Amino acid sequence: MSSADDSSRQSLAGFRLTRFQFARDRTVGDSQVRSDEVNVAALELMSGDGHVGLGFVQTLFEPLPDEREITAVFAREVWAQLDGQPAIGLVHRVSRPRGGNQRPYSLPFHEAVQVALWDLAAKQVGLPLHRLLGSRRDRVRAYASGLDFHLSDDDYVALFTHAASLGYTAFKIKVGHPDFDRDLRRLDLLQGCIPAGSQVMIDANEAWSPKEAIVKLTAIRDAGFKLLWVEDPILRSDFEGLRSLRAAINWTMINSGEYLDLPGKRALLDAHGTDILNVHGQVTDVMRIGWLASELGVPVSLGNTFLEIGVHMAVALPEVEWLEYSFQNFDHLVEKPIEIRNGYAYAPDRSGHGLVLSEEARRLWSRPERLAPGHCGPAPLNPRLPRPAREGA
Repeated sequence: MSSADDSSRQSLAGFRLTRFQFARDRTVGDSQVRSDEVNVAALELMSGDGHVGLGFVQTLFEPLPDEREITAVFAREVWAQLDGQPAIGLVHRVSRPRGGNQRPYSLPFHEAVQVALWDLAAKQVGLPLHRLLGSRRDRVRAYASGLDFHLSDDDYVALFTHAASLGYTAFKIKVGHPDFDRDLRRLDLLQGCIPAGSQVMIDANEAWSPKEAIVKLTAIRDAGFKLLWVEDPILRSDFEGLRSLRAAINWTMINSGEYLDLPGKRALLDAHGTDILNVHGQVTDVMRIGWLASELGVPVSLGNTFLEIGVHMAVALPEVEWLEYSFQNFDHLVEKPIEIRNGYAYAPDRSGHGLVLSEEARRLWSRPERLAPGHCGPAPLNPRLPRPAREGA
């Protein structure tokens, strides 16, 4: 077979989108938002040689449109750029956005396309994704993150007690409540249910102004709580405020960048506005900004990524010490989820990113037509929790 034939067989030949909608097993959220349902679509990209790359399209607050509409939008806005192209030739492609060409897709396909293309490219060369990305290790420390702002105190304690029993030694909680005493109480409750010497992070989700952040972080320190970092204490775009906060608060680190796109993260680094750069699941974007952060000596943390796909980037980038895990109930969507054990997340040695859509999940949990909020029925059982968590007050 000629090289031209090989290239043709490896090129993208089709796609499939499967829509899912189901209740969460607990209310998740922070000082600004809450979510009670999962709205996601699985994107499968097929090549002529029979390989399939998998990514996920997720919306947090509003249901996705019907599956037929999602498919039509993808075909119109995305597929024309992919059809007949080899995945390995697309993952590093640099576009030149100008004018009206600089716009997002109508639906949040960006991350799903990157993940699916990288999955497919790695499968076609027979490598785990992290090896294709240049990893020298196969595990990274994971911290237990509760997305716990809307849980009652009892459910909050139960969640973190369970996390500690699994071997986690680092924990992140949500703060930024209008009643600051509540933030202090939650830190005190956490100290009572995790091992002595554990590392603690807090996430305010931009609830504070710069001066307010200094006052409250000082109060947290004076109350005897040690913090590894404070995440997104002030507005993402206030680079001057973040830089000033870094100088004023020398007893903990600032973790920021979560809400910024790739150019925004670069601007944040240029402004020296963070001690730790927070990245998520867009593989190409994460690797690009991760390389720059490494050159600047800025540590990187992997925030929540769907089904912990971020473990591949985490073990491939030398500046990454942490991966966030939040006990989100997605494992039933794939045949074999990412392994997390004794406070470490392990990058699979399977080809691609190692996640394959479960046909049972497609049969039981796919919802081709949009359901009204609150009409999703019961949540799937979460195998990583001892029992379904109750919704808090």
